[in-house]
Amino acid sequence: MTVAARLVTTVAAPLDPASSEAPWVLHGPDRRLLVQRGDTEVVALDVDAFSAGRASEVRFPAPWPRRFGSVTVSPERDAAVFAGVHAVRSVEATGTTRWEVRHGCWYGGCTLLHSSFDEYARDEDHPYADSGSVAVSADGRLVWAHLRAPLGGDPAGEDDQELWAVLDATDGRVLGRVNTMTVASGSEHTPHLDPTQMGLSVGEGEEGSPALWGRWDGQRLSATVIGIELVLLAVSPSGRHLLAVDVGQWSLCLHRAEDGSLLRELDAEGTVPSHPRSTGEDRVYWDHDAAFLDDDTIVAGTSECDARYGTARHWLVDARGMTLRGEISYPFPVSGPARSAGDGAWYTVSKDRRSVHLWKPADEN
Repeated sequence: MTVAARLVTTVAAPLDPASSEAPWVLHGPDRRLLVQRGDTEVVALDVDAFSAGRASEVRFPAPWPRRFGSVTVSPERDAAVFAGVHAVRSVEATGTTRWEVRHGCWYGGCTLLHSSFDEYARDEDHPYADSGSVAVSADGRLVWAHLRAPLGGDPAGEDDQELWAVLDATDGRVLGRVNTMTVASGSEHTPHLDPTQMGLSVGEGEEGSPALWGRWDGQRLSATVIGIELVLLAVSPSGRHLLAVDVGQWSLCLHRAEDGSLLRELDAEGTVPSHPRSTGEDRVYWDHDAAFLDDDTIVAGTSECDARYGTARHWLVDARGMTLRGEISYPFPVSGPARSAGDGAWYTVSKDRRSVHLWKPADEN
C-alpha cells in the first residue's frame, strides 16, 4: 500500500551550501523556523511568513566558526544561542552578546578554563573537540544546555563532570543543574511543548547512547534515564508519548513520556521490504530521524540504508499498534530522512541542500 504526500511549500535555503550546514526546521506551538548556519552567521527564516510572501529573515553574527559547536534560535528570533567548545553564548541580531556562560573545555585532555575563543582559534586539535548542545524551551524563557563543568570559570567542587543545566534565557543565570553521568562525544536535545520538560540524547561513541528526560519544577532539575542504548527522535503533539530508535536502528520504540516506560516497538527487519534495487542481502534499518503527524501517526524513513540504491523511502506508521500503514509516495524523488515540521507536517532537504520541502498526507488539507 502507498500513501500519497502533498507538497505544502518549498523554501530556498538562505545560505550557500558549499560554506554552510544543511538547513533544518525548528517548530513550536505557533511558529515554524527554517534555520541555517554558516561560518560567520546564522539565518532564521519564518516559514509561514515566507510562504505568504512576507519578508521573514533574521541574521545573527556567529561568535565562532560552525565546526566549533552547534546553535539554536529562540521562538521569537530575538536571540541565537551557540553551544561552543568553552562557553554557551546568547547573541542578538545586532551582534550584541546578551549573556555568556563559560564552562569546562570540551576538548579531551584540555584542562584550561578558556576566557575566549581566540585562545584556541588556531589550535589544530580543538576543532575536533567533543560537544554538548542547547535548546530553547517552547515559551522562549528557558535554555536547556548540556555542557562540561566547571561553570562560570570557577573550578571549585565540580571535578570533570558533564552537566545538564537550565538557564534563564534573559540573562543566562543557572537555575538548576544535574550531573548526567555521561562521557559525551556529542548530544542533541528533543523539545517538548511543555517548557518545563526536555529530552537529551547523548552519544558516547562506542561506549553507549543514554537518553535522558528532564523536568524543571521551578526549583529543581531532575533527569530520568529512558534507555542506555537509545536515541530520542520526537515527542507526540499531546506530549504523552516519546519516539526513539535503538542505537542499532533495529526498532522504532514508543515510550510513555510520564515515566519513560516502553509501550510498543516496530522492527524494521521483517516489516519493511528490501529496497527494490537491493539484492536482498543488506539489512533494512530505521533512520535517526522521524516525525509525529498526530498522536496516532508517525512518518519514519529508511533513507540511510536506502542511500546506496539512490531513492530514499519513507513510511507511514500507525502509532496505536506500531504497525506499518504503507510507503509514502512523493510527486518527485526526495532525499534524506523525514523530519518533523509541526502542525501535522514533515520536511525533507533536497540532495543539493538548496531547498527544504514541507509535506502533508494528500488526503489532508
